[in-house]
Amino acid sequence: MFTQRSERVAGFDSPLRESVALPLDLPGGGAGFAEQFSGLRSEVERFIANGEPGAAAQLTPEAWRLKQQLQSAELAAAASPERQAFLDEMRPYAQAAAAKLGVAPDIVLAQAALESGWGRKPLTLADGGNSHNLFGIKADSRWRGGIAAALTTEFVGGQKQSRVESFRAYPNYQAAFDDYASLLASNPRYRAALGVGGDAQAFAKALASGGYASDPGYAGKLAGLVAQLRRTPR
Repeated sequence: MFTQRSERVAGFDSPLRESVALPLDLPGGGAGFAEQFSGLRSEVERFIANGEPGAAAQLTPEAWRLKQQLQSAELAAAASPERQAFLDEMRPYAQAAAAKLGVAPDIVLAQAALESGWGRKPLTLADGGNSHNLFGIKADSRWRGGIAAALTTEFVGGQKQSRVESFRAYPNYQAAFDDYASLLASNPRYRAALGVGGDAQAFAKALASGGYASDPGYAGKLAGLVAQLRRTPR
């Protein structure tokens, strides 16, 4: 349930790739620089996805500085008026869904932002209309509502594959959040995600373990986005 249009914005993509400043003591351009920077970035992403309090010592000094700069860029992006408007609009729906699931509302908001690219990469109907599907929920044979077809990226055997899939369409955002909460609450695969309160890592890992998304980095991206929202001034 992780479509191509949202993957570009999730985790450490989109504004960060354009805005992050490099540590001053990293080598400049030239042979091997791209590989070295890529290695540092991978180290930081693994730390943010799996790190625990006190784990900072596991990072090299260069990776630690890059982590600090990435997080600063994240905060600036998350505080943008467009993203704040998205959060404000979706917060009442997220609060209601979160109450049904026994989780913190900001976890639901973060997943909606992750899957929809903060509402900027929506799944659209054939006529260009809004499907209101913010969670990338696919339409299987049991679905009796509207459908929106979209190009999605799935991970099969660790490799990305692009394909066109059918996704559920809703008349409004209320219906979308209601269906999302119903799906998680009724499916045994996601039982471990229920009632975790504010534990974003437990929620994200439970969704990933239940097969919510095929992206092997999905849990880290979702938990990281929740942490980002919690650091953002309001």
